[in-house]
Amino acid sequence: MSAPITPLEARGLSQRFGRKRVLRRVDLRLDGGEIVGLVGANGAGKTTLFSILSGLMAADEGERRLGGQAVDELSLELRARFAYVAHRPQVYAGLSARENLELAAGLRASVGAETLPSDQALARFGLSDAADRLVGAFSRGMAQRLALARAFAARPEVLILDEPFTALDRQGRELLAEILADERARGAAILLSSHDHEMLARVADRILHLEGGVIAGEVRRGDDDPDGERFRLAALALWSGPAGAAEG
Repeated sequence: MSAPITPLEARGLSQRFGRKRVLRRVDLRLDGGEIVGLVGANGAGKTTLFSILSGLMAADEGERRLGGQAVDELSLELRARFAYVAHRPQVYAGLSARENLELAAGLRASVGAETLPSDQALARFGLSDAADRLVGAFSRGMAQRLALARAFAARPEVLILDEPFTALDRQGRELLAEILADERARGAAILLSSHDHEMLARVADRILHLEGGVIAGEVRRGDDDPDGERFRLAALALWSGPAGAAEG
């Protein structure tokens, strides 16, 4: 297994929209070689937190640090160490799958960042046969696979995935679970949310519960739990209260 890479840290993140406070001094640390799941009711602030962590939104208060450096002050080269996949795939409908990946690769190359070859990235997510099809003709599930393929092709140190299992069929979910395990072994730090609680409990090393704008609970996978059953039950209990029941 690769040596752990520099973690992403968030300290005291707070965000307000009008009179509504969405995040309240959230602290979070992602270590290399781990998968962290995030659960919470709709409107709990998961997407807002992801947007701040990925640099798409500035927090009202708090900071993000990568390797001890403030992310807001990082160069474009260091920003290339992040990859974010939004809940709804952000892909170009008027381009082919291959062109979508080559466009992203070109942008990364401009700052000296390497990317997996497009054909290899597409094959990894089962999209080889659709490489030259216009994305506008893709199903929601295929568009999701493409968005994931583009993010994972960047081989980033930090992956932030908002509902990555959405719209994937059973085969696609199993494939993504395998790829997540591979990325963890590579040393990536991965944060993801999912309403598929069983799958999240299967792939994650830790699960955090966001409620009322704060991290209200956490469960960890233990070395003395080889089949993960105790972790799975603890994770299910974490979101089985009123806030968890509101998810969906």
